[in-house]
Amino acid sequence: MKNVGIIGWRGMVGSVLLDRMKTEGDFKKITPHFYSTSQAGQKGPSIDGVDYTLLDANSIESLKEMDIIISCQGGDYTKQVHPQLRQSNWNGYWIDAASSLRMNEDAVIILDPVNRNVIDQAIEKGIKDFVGGNCTVSLMLMGVGSLFNENLVEWMTSMTYQAASGGGARHMKELLTQMQVIGNNAAHMMDGDILKLDAAMSKLLSSHEINTDCFGAPLALNLIPWIDSALENGQTREEWKAFSETNKILGRQENPIPIDGTCVRVGALRSHSQALTIKLNKSVEIKTIEEMIQSSSEWVEVVENTPEATREKLCPRYVSGSLKTVVGRIRKMNLGDEYLNIFTSGDQLLWGAAEPLRRMLNILL
Repeated sequence: MKNVGIIGWRGMVGSVLLDRMKTEGDFKKITPHFYSTSQAGQKGPSIDGVDYTLLDANSIESLKEMDIIISCQGGDYTKQVHPQLRQSNWNGYWIDAASSLRMNEDAVIILDPVNRNVIDQAIEKGIKDFVGGNCTVSLMLMGVGSLFNENLVEWMTSMTYQAASGGGARHMKELLTQMQVIGNNAAHMMDGDILKLDAAMSKLLSSHEINTDCFGAPLALNLIPWIDSALENGQTREEWKAFSETNKILGRQENPIPIDGTCVRVGALRSHSQALTIKLNKSVEIKTIEEMIQSSSEWVEVVENTPEATREKLCPRYVSGSLKTVVGRIRKMNLGDEYLNIFTSGDQLLWGAAEPLRRMLNILL
């Protein structure tokens, strides 16, 4: 069996990855080795009754013994270790959750339900680096990738509603802490005047009682229409990824589809949602669109465009912790018969992060 090194297994994405690998029986197919950047020699996880001792994630000699390496350790680690490994003539497969290698010419962004053909061609060409995509891009393509693959999309805008989990565990806890402080302050005023309650909450959000170390502003009772760093053209890097990564996933770097939008952080805990405006290159019946989306993979669920179905299913509450990607509010727009309105939601930690890595491992196996 292949020697597979797993780095960053204790973090949020790594923890979800291990849980999925256990559930799907992946550890029975490999000889796993668990690495740590700070706790080498200490006890690692127990898998199928076997206790593992942690290896040194900074040891190039140890890492060279792996046939496949899966890293959820983060971009700084990848930038430090990956070049050293390749320079030491290591010829194994590197599967990464971080963004550092995504846009490299000799790396492929992986989302096999959408771009398995691109992945297979890369393996045949001898490509060795496979990288998980941006969470919102991956979730968007899990929902409507069939429209791209059928060459129906002329251009698209995406307005995102991204959960706290996109920033990591500390960000999730900060949101919950903010909600706790707000709840405690509001409790004694709930039977009083609503305008006084509103004024008190507004004052609270501007006070130092709300911890904003992670987000830089309150997220509870609020939203933040800025994610990631600024680019010279006024976009954020998160918004830039929608164009650059979507086209790379689809193998369309030479003939890219225009994509833009605004990325917004909202008070959801774990799952991202997006409102899409899609300009088709020809008129297609809604029923045909729904059939394309529904049949694209077993994980996609088309939600009926009714208030009841929308409230029940087209939301983070319904998809969090599951592999479902829901797609709804599918309708033609007043802009014209070739314009689609679509809303999607999916789990940021599963299809948005861990699941493509797990599935890439199985493709290589």
